[in-house]
Amino acid sequence: MRYLKKLLSFSFIILMGLALWQCAKRGTPTGGPEDVTPPQLTKTEPENFSTNFKAEKIRLYFDEFIKLQDVQNQLIVSPPLKNAPEVRPLGGASKYIEVIIKDTLKENTTYTLNFGQSIVDNNEGNPNSFLSYVFSTGDYIDSLTVSGAVKDAFERKAEEFISVMLYELDTAFTDSTIYKSPPNYITNTSDSLPLFELKNLKAGEYAIVAIKDINKNNLFDQRQDKIGFLTDTISIPTDSIYLLNLFKERSDYSASFPSYVAKNHIIFGFQGDYRDIKIEPLTQLPDSVKTLLLKDREKDTLDYWLTPTDIDSIIFTVSNEKLEAIDTFTVKTRKLPLDSLKLSSNVRGKLNFEDSFSIMGTTPIVTMDSTKVGLVLNDSLLAPYTYTLDSIENKIDFNFEVAPNQRYRFAFLPGAITDFFGIQNDSLDYSFSTGSYADYGNLRFNVSGDVRFPLIVQLTNERGETQRELFADRPKNFEFNNLEPGKYVVRVIFDDNGNQVWDTGSYLNKIQPERVSYYPDVIDVRANWELKQTFVISN
Repeated sequence: MRYLKKLLSFSFIILMGLALWQCAKRGTPTGGPEDVTPPQLTKTEPENFSTNFKAEKIRLYFDEFIKLQDVQNQLIVSPPLKNAPEVRPLGGASKYIEVIIKDTLKENTTYTLNFGQSIVDNNEGNPNSFLSYVFSTGDYIDSLTVSGAVKDAFERKAEEFISVMLYELDTAFTDSTIYKSPPNYITNTSDSLPLFELKNLKAGEYAIVAIKDINKNNLFDQRQDKIGFLTDTISIPTDSIYLLNLFKERSDYSASFPSYVAKNHIIFGFQGDYRDIKIEPLTQLPDSVKTLLLKDREKDTLDYWLTPTDIDSIIFTVSNEKLEAIDTFTVKTRKLPLDSLKLSSNVRGKLNFEDSFSIMGTTPIVTMDSTKVGLVLNDSLLAPYTYTLDSIENKIDFNFEVAPNQRYRFAFLPGAITDFFGIQNDSLDYSFSTGSYADYGNLRFNVSGDVRFPLIVQLTNERGETQRELFADRPKNFEFNNLEPGKYVVRVIFDDNGNQVWDTGSYLNKIQPERVSYYPDVIDVRANWELKQTFVISN
């Protein structure tokens, strides 16, 4: 018996050891398949699709613990409420959410609360996508719908979460309503597809607009928001599918308060077309003070340059004769250093065959002495060049023969360049080189189909930044030679007014932006390759 007990104990130890060894061998348990099921709505109080609704509080119950995620931005109430409803709990997990209505609801109106993707399960974050709660303060639920899509008028891809709004065309509606009042109905596109559907609508005549609502106030702010609209009225019920082109308007004219940024430099911010702006000092400046006005290269700013003066303050008028607008500003001087001349080049190391070499100044460039500027080829030979002083861009453009596999050096002796204040450069050297034609690729592009001229064909990178462009007022083959290897996107602009730039639209003037079409594929340009592509544009 004692032997049997020892044998059983020994066997038990062996079995336990084997079991532990097997456990160690298997590693960490996986915990089973990943939970990908979103939380399910089980009950609502009052019931979803209730009529004669009078409650001030709504509860939605779920089959598992949930949490709210970005509900302030995701929740869309249609028609919009003046005061946003309170949604809770915003903290930890719960099996229900509560919506407290803080407005007096309109009579005989169907309301929709669309939660977007704000309701997610507590563990995995799976969203219950676009859950809606619908009720009516009247005897029935409106059930008509309008659907469609939103595209960007210029960019290749539409932005996410675009608000699509319907305004009833009653006696109170004017073109300025979208700036002042929320819509009758609202929905938004998702973060994956630019599609929309407005539900639970009543029959009637409506205006439809799409807005990238930066302030999330259900109003159109021209300075920030993009807008898309249809000129035609929408009659509901309808079977039509609508497409809205989203664009950023050119801002209406306005002048910002100017300020000193250096003892010899005042900046004037503006909105609109700078060419219509005139700036004049009302203060009598000494005869010794010289002034010059330039547009900043990159910002919506006018640079007012003046030789230093001891005047404490200067009164300016900023006028726009076209709009008959005049503003008066007083700018007080501050103890600031002078802005001094600094020069820079647009080329860093390598010059591509289709590029030009330019020198840019931080203060206004007025002259260049070409006898003090030399172009040296391969460290030994002087090469000829011509140049142009661009006073608008405040730069000097150089033109010379560009050959493959060459080294170039521009040498600027002291005093070669003089700015508005009589300041001159010190010795400067800019060196760069060219590669071989075999380092580049060529692209020939043909546009056909639903085409009208004039048009602009642009090559952009995948970020939408223009790399090359060609203009045509009649059919032709578009040749882009000596392209750096990389991925390119082709953008075709239908330049209806022939001004060789893309023109945006205007809501108040009922002008749509000029049409833009994108070649469907990204083009991979390789070194020492020549590609031929045809873009058949459909309506």
